[in-house]
Amino acid sequence: MSEPTSDRTVIADSLGVGVGVGLYGVSFGALATTSGLSVLQACALSLLAFTGASQFAFLGVVAAGGAPATGALTAVLLGVRNTFYGITLAPVLKVRGLRRWATAHVVIDESTAMSVVRADPRQARLGFYWTGLTIFAIWNLTTLLGALAGERIGDPRTIGLDAAVAAAFLGLLWPRLDSPASRLLALLAAAVALGLVPLTPAGAPIIIGGIVAVLVGLRFVPSTPRSDDE
Repeated sequence: MSEPTSDRTVIADSLGVGVGVGLYGVSFGALATTSGLSVLQACALSLLAFTGASQFAFLGVVAAGGAPATGALTAVLLGVRNTFYGITLAPVLKVRGLRRWATAHVVIDESTAMSVVRADPRQARLGFYWTGLTIFAIWNLTTLLGALAGERIGDPRTIGLDAAVAAAFLGLLWPRLDSPASRLLALLAAAVALGLVPLTPAGAPIIIGGIVAVLVGLRFVPSTPRSDDE
């Protein structure tokens, strides 16, 4: 029988994840301002949206010349998964009123992961809040630093940063492609999006490809419950 996990271990693990992920905000900040956003806009996105994949998706659409509304729709589609995280976490976190709204803002992949792996509800809450709040604080700080640095870079094409938005988005996506089904769905979405590039406005291929992947996944990919030790 394994030793029970101490609160100190939970906090240390959460801080490790929080610092590692939070530092990635510098990439978003730099890419945001080199793609045409102001420092204030970049910081507002991190503060109000606060979900890395959605932020990079929005940035990718805008940088490609798409309408901000199209980028926002793409970001919302990616962020829908957080709703399902919230449903899973609600019985554990047990928050009410204004605290529920504040807590919902840090329901992200990492805070959810650091919560659901804990068998003890109190440690699950500990992992959730330490991870979510650490990432929130560091991500927003590094977004500001990256945005200020990005302003001084100028034209991103001069140093090859014009392709960095797609690379950064792929870096966030890759760890989530952890099964043959998810990889096939990603390839399907990419193929649909690439095929639509010459036929549709900027940003539309990403939205349509994502919708196709969701519909195919719901129809043909069976849900696989996680085991307790995952």
